[in-house]
Amino acid sequence: MKNRFSIIIFSLLLLSSCGIDNNIKKGEAFLALGEYYDAGEQFKKAYSKTPPKERAKRGMLALKMAHCYERIHASQKAVGAYRNAVRYNTATINDRLSLGRQMLKVGDYKNAAIELQMVLDSMPDNILAQNGLLSAKMAPQWKKDGSRYIVKKQDIFNSRRADFSPMLAGDQYDQLYFTSTRNDAEGDELSGITGTKAGDIFVSQKDDKGKWSRPEAVTGGINTEYDEGTCSFSPDGREMYITQCLNDGEYPRYAQIAKSNRSDAAWGKATVVELTKDTLSSFAHPTLSPDGNWIYFVSDMPGGQGGLDIWRARITAAGFGGVENLGSQINTPGNEMFLAFRPNGDLYFSSDGLPGMGGLDIYYATTDANGKLKIEHPGYPLNSNGDDFGMTFEGLQNKGYFSSNRADLGRGWDKIYSFENPEIIQTVKGWVYENDGYELPKALVYMVGNDGTNLKLNVKGDGSFEQKINPDVDYIFLATCPGFLNHKEELRVQKVEESEEYTLQFPLPNIGIPTLINNINYEFDKATLTPESTEALDKLVDLLNENPNITIELSAHCDYRGSAAYNKTLSQKRAESVCSYLKSKGIAADRLTPRGYGKEKPKVIRKKLTETYKWLKEDDRLTQEFIEKLPKDQQEIANQLNRRTEFIVLRTTYGMFDEKGNLKPLPKKQHKEENNADTEFFDME
Repeated sequence: MKNRFSIIIFSLLLLSSCGIDNNIKKGEAFLALGEYYDAGEQFKKAYSKTPPKERAKRGMLALKMAHCYERIHASQKAVGAYRNAVRYNTATINDRLSLGRQMLKVGDYKNAAIELQMVLDSMPDNILAQNGLLSAKMAPQWKKDGSRYIVKKQDIFNSRRADFSPMLAGDQYDQLYFTSTRNDAEGDELSGITGTKAGDIFVSQKDDKGKWSRPEAVTGGINTEYDEGTCSFSPDGREMYITQCLNDGEYPRYAQIAKSNRSDAAWGKATVVELTKDTLSSFAHPTLSPDGNWIYFVSDMPGGQGGLDIWRARITAAGFGGVENLGSQINTPGNEMFLAFRPNGDLYFSSDGLPGMGGLDIYYATTDANGKLKIEHPGYPLNSNGDDFGMTFEGLQNKGYFSSNRADLGRGWDKIYSFENPEIIQTVKGWVYENDGYELPKALVYMVGNDGTNLKLNVKGDGSFEQKINPDVDYIFLATCPGFLNHKEELRVQKVEESEEYTLQFPLPNIGIPTLINNINYEFDKATLTPESTEALDKLVDLLNENPNITIELSAHCDYRGSAAYNKTLSQKRAESVCSYLKSKGIAADRLTPRGYGKEKPKVIRKKLTETYKWLKEDDRLTQEFIEKLPKDQQEIANQLNRRTEFIVLRTTYGMFDEKGNLKPLPKKQHKEENNADTEFFDME
């Protein structure tokens, strides 16, 4: 009986040993592929089966578990596993460094300081240990001091899994894209990296009342059964850049950057962006500079400071230029990642290598008046002891959304939060559109200020632009667009006690079609202009002065009532009356051609006008026959539309040639004397 019992015990131990080895073997295979969640589960099973007396083996397994938990941001579990490795005397000095850094993430600053000081006693030059010790000492004070930031969790966007890297889009910032591993994501398998479904890109829409909709997966082919996320957009909103991670059962998981183009309302399948010939490094978290000339990204390719670094490449017509590292002023031996630009040009990123509150902290890079780079830490509560990352801004104001796992360090679930830092900021918002028509997204606005400002501003898809402005500055804005006349607006900015937004309108006349002059009125049955007409005519004077190389035909029109001869004579006199006013304001007579058409040219309806008068259709021609078929009230409106004053551009080369037909030399740049300083006006070269 005794021999039989010994055989049974030996067999059980042998089976247990085989099970442990099998778990370890599986764990190592998952680890080689970067599937840290699955690897951690196997090492945990092996650890639980290993007898306590096998201290070296339990210590080795504890370390493997700790490394896996650290990679999936399960910081509490990582701290426990590292402590077990220390207890079993298998932790190296670098493992003690990792333990100290994980202690920062769970807010255990006191023990983190002890651990990191011990590391520095052995490695006094280790930057991560130095910055970690600074973090342990500074973080409690940062939390005590607080800041002006207001942070709120946004449950409308969040699920029971990870939701992170929000990115606002749309001309009115009414779309929020973000990454989620919720159950609605594509595919059926759980990720070996996180233990959840692979990440997909979701979007929420904001309605006219400011309410966000329930998020839905982005359609059109951009989402797959693999991981997609951390999206950003080109300035015109037509291109989406994402991080993509494909599964391969035989090779490690490498992140890559891909791009999707928008067709109508759908995003197409993403294609890989090749920034270098390097196929062994990871490329992730792309974002474009506000001017669209650079792509910024993170990578662990050779030539960096260690970990993930921030790099950039120039965007040219021929593709992407050579990549360059942003250097040691911003990159550390740790990880710098999750990039985003504030519209004012500040680069926001997250780092676990700079002094912070623990985990990934948000920082922003600015340049001072001398062009020197400065790295700023926004403090608490924007930052916490957890991972804080993925900023996106709602216009020029310092508000928007970001992601953090601050309240879920045990499992590492990221959630989306809103933030706002009340600032006194003055902005100008303008709209460029066709006079009596729609927005002009191809327009360009030149902005000049007597403080030395000289900018070229691209407009959005709705023809709008937004720009920060400074108090006690005079600004001039000139809107231009191919095929249209220029329009200028001036703005004087005063000091304010609270944020203020100025609005400007830039209606641009189309060179190829007649332009209606609104609010031109004449005395009944006469050609005499009424006093209220002068405001509209003065704007026309400004327009002609802003476009000194054009000549125009000034035309007046009547409705069909009355004789043709009488109407034509009256309309000619009215056109001449307008031209006389323009000449009295300094407009050269040979730039003006008055024409009275009477009822010969009924108005042709353009699409924009159909939004006001639903009973009209685009290209309707308001002839007598057409009008007489309308109800009485609509007939009167149609006759009013026919009674109009318009102009059309005849030439765009007035004054550009001398008497011999040669092009005159360009005039010298104009300057304006103001406050004893010269302000250079628009240089459109």
